[in-house]
Amino acid sequence: MNHDLMNPDTAPAEAPSARTSRPPVAITTAAAARRHVREFVVERWRSPAGPPSEQAMIDLILVVSELVTNAVRHGGGIAGFDVALTSEGVRLSVRDYSAAVPVGLHGPGVLPRVHEGSGYGWPLINRLSSEVDVERRASGGKTISVLVPLA
Repeated sequence: MNHDLMNPDTAPAEAPSARTSRPPVAITTAAAARRHVREFVVERWRSPAGPPSEQAMIDLILVVSELVTNAVRHGGGIAGFDVALTSEGVRLSVRDYSAAVPVGLHGPGVLPRVHEGSGYGWPLINRLSSEVDVERRASGGKTISVLVPLA
């Protein structure tokens, strides 16, 4: 697991003195998570290549939405939410209350053949993230961490 998850103010090309501290944000819905991540990236992303492309931001926001929705629907709710910048993109960490690991954990991101109203989120997360890690917590539940590229 990347230790930058504990420091939400780590930016790829900022000097340490340029980092700012903010109180933690309580994330309870997918909408709140999307808003928080979008603002976080806009305020802190610094890259010689410039701001992330519109497509990269759409992919990021989709992953945020799916991770949080899965925690609410299948994980008993959101126990924690962290976001950090790396030189490659955005690392997201969502903690929930269920120790159950998603089916097809490191699958290729193949979408279901038959539309059953659900089952699309986890394949999309795998498809759009360059890293996916699931860690069961000793206190119960799990943490799902992903790295979503912004390049």
